[in-house]
Amino acid sequence: MPYNIAMVSDFFYPNMGGVESHLYQLSQRLIQRGHKVIIITHSYKDRTGVRYLTNGLKVYYVPHVVIYSEATLPTVYGFFPIFRNIVIREEINIVHGHQAFSSMCQEAILHARTMGMKACFTDHSLVGFADASSILMNKTSKFTLSDIDHVICVSHTSKENTVLRASLNPQMVSVIPNAIVASQFKPDPGAVDKNFITIVVASRMVYRKGIDLLVAIIPRICQTNPRVRFIIGGDGPKKIDLEQMREKYLLHDRVELLGPVRHHEIRNILTKGQIFLNTSLTEAFCMGILEAACCGLLVVSTKVGGVPEVLPRHMIIFASPEEDDLVNAVMRAIEMIVLEQVSPIKFHDEIKEMYSWVNVAERTEKVYNKIWELKTPPLLERLRLYYGCGIWAGKIFCIVMAVDYLLWRFLEWIFPEENIEIAPPFPYQKYIKICKMAEEENNNKNDNDSNNNSNNNDNDNDNNINNLDGFDDIDDIDDIDGIDDIDDIDNYNNSEEKGEEDNEYYKSKTRS
Repeated sequence: MPYNIAMVSDFFYPNMGGVESHLYQLSQRLIQRGHKVIIITHSYKDRTGVRYLTNGLKVYYVPHVVIYSEATLPTVYGFFPIFRNIVIREEINIVHGHQAFSSMCQEAILHARTMGMKACFTDHSLVGFADASSILMNKTSKFTLSDIDHVICVSHTSKENTVLRASLNPQMVSVIPNAIVASQFKPDPGAVDKNFITIVVASRMVYRKGIDLLVAIIPRICQTNPRVRFIIGGDGPKKIDLEQMREKYLLHDRVELLGPVRHHEIRNILTKGQIFLNTSLTEAFCMGILEAACCGLLVVSTKVGGVPEVLPRHMIIFASPEEDDLVNAVMRAIEMIVLEQVSPIKFHDEIKEMYSWVNVAERTEKVYNKIWELKTPPLLERLRLYYGCGIWAGKIFCIVMAVDYLLWRFLEWIFPEENIEIAPPFPYQKYIKICKMAEEENNNKNDNDSNNNSNNNDNDNDNNINNLDGFDDIDDIDDIDGIDDIDDIDNYNNSEEKGEEDNEYYKSKTRS
């Protein structure tokens, strides 16, 4: 059964990251499987309103206040009117939220359940239990996920974390890992500088990515091996620490800071290196190491979170998140590179068989089928679920939900559903047909051009051969040094070298 699905998150293109890539790739595969998918996110600078991406993927960039790292200001009810208008216009029946740190995701799930729609949630990160921000986030997640149809996690470690902090039944949590488009991350042995051992780092420059560890180990590695150089891509508040380290140890010629990197440029950066270094302090599923291994790089990573679940052991060297252990792990990786114990092509072929977005879409579709058969709980049941979130928090959550329900009824009265215009569906089948016709026309045009060029070259070559005085047959041409193939004859006829060799040739003929 085809569904109308709304993906909701604060994090989407043009912002770069694993969540953004997951949203786009999953949406594309679901569209190819016959579902209607839209994405709701906040505006990015001048990117506001509705945009269409590949295969008719519609993106709503909603004006919203961003407070930190592309996360929006929580409003609880401020997002409800426009959210209701969008889901009615697009005839949405499943709302799929992504990332616990997204306020739009949390609010969308609350409003969707109030409106009686199916809702599921994908958690992409690990959250602690000790600091104040983690406690607040866990309480918010518990509130939102108390009334949810299903939860998806990207690793088994992430599942354990989500079940604990949101007090969920493990049976309603599925594990569906991220994936990769292997054709976009092919190895390129010619891009590697053989004079150096290049270590590539690509991540957000934030504390949880272990940038402090990276700052500490780079000078030690450079001092130990003079052939090592670093290429570092990414941006964030911790980038200044890397710049200061480079200035302090005078490593400008060995540490290259690229700054923000677009996703389509990642492969060109990865293929320049032999080793990929990940120093994260917490990670649910690291897309970076998967892309690096697919490009044929040997991975060195901290053994945290869901990282051990991503790659086979022969593709990765683990280290504890400590300075000395990371340095030792990098040195072992350098030794493997020097001894040529790494096969980039083999790595790529293995990753291509292990990860596929088609498989991720199929498994996500099974989750949609499962939640579609569930009954929507009545209002009193929802109040009971929220009331169990805590002695004081439970009462507050019940009030929040009750006000949300009253606001929905008010919006139904002041903006009736029948007065909202339904958006016409994107003609996906017609779009695919036009794309195929254009592709066939382009291929035919290229074939005709290549045939014409081939005929012209053959005619030119025949004329050139006929003009070669002193040759009895075509086999004599091979006796000329410096001509690799018949296409070089045209240039060769006009050269001085040809005249000198012709004289020698005639002299030898005369002697014989």
